[in-house]
Amino acid sequence: MSCQPRLRALVDSWLFNNQTCLLCDERTHTRLALCTACELELPWLGDSCQRCALPLPMEGLTCGFCLKQPPAFEAVHAPWVYGFPVDSLIIGFKHNSKWPYGRLLAELLGQSLRNHFDTGNEPPDFLLPVPLSVQRLRQRGYNQSTMLADWLSAHLKIPCREHWLLRPQDTTAQQALNAKTRKRNLLQAFSLAPGIEVQGLHLALVDDVLTTGATAQSLARLLLEAGARRVDVYCLARTPKPDGPP
Repeated sequence: MSCQPRLRALVDSWLFNNQTCLLCDERTHTRLALCTACELELPWLGDSCQRCALPLPMEGLTCGFCLKQPPAFEAVHAPWVYGFPVDSLIIGFKHNSKWPYGRLLAELLGQSLRNHFDTGNEPPDFLLPVPLSVQRLRQRGYNQSTMLADWLSAHLKIPCREHWLLRPQDTTAQQALNAKTRKRNLLQAFSLAPGIEVQGLHLALVDDVLTTGATAQSLARLLLEAGARRVDVYCLARTPKPDGPP
């Protein structure tokens, strides 16, 4: 599912014509609905694990979880730690249909990824949003990961393939589960759409928040077993203290 044309126009109008900061309501002097002062105050992710982006005290380290059991995905790119006010923006976007919040965060994530690619990192061949089950999609009315991937695709000129990954099972919501239960909850929860060929491709999963990484791990393993060359994860925020390994 993608953002409908009339709603896309509403989001664009809010972000690019009525330029007041979505956080402090002051007029902005940039193309984004975020003033410079508020942008500087966002909980930017600094030094972090080179594999799963877990916040760490020094640059260039790999966390103990990833050293002990390397995840299937190659690397995580996230601009922020999951803290105020980014957490409030994500919750508003994800659960309350405040799509301009998501569009703003996607624009900033896109800028961060452009810088990432400009320093020599390889861009993926395709963006793959983390799928929702049909039942969950009907309840919510939209998939926030698909909307993020769609906006990133336009910003980065990387194709988005929203129908390649399926979630045939309606599993329990991950937020309420600990790390061990999250892994069990996701066993065989995902599948590739019939006829999809990923052999030799570099793919990037798109999601809103990485917590334990159980969802990303399950999807990355699925794609690698199907022949993908590499799987990365692009998300808005990384939780600072997961309750288990990614």
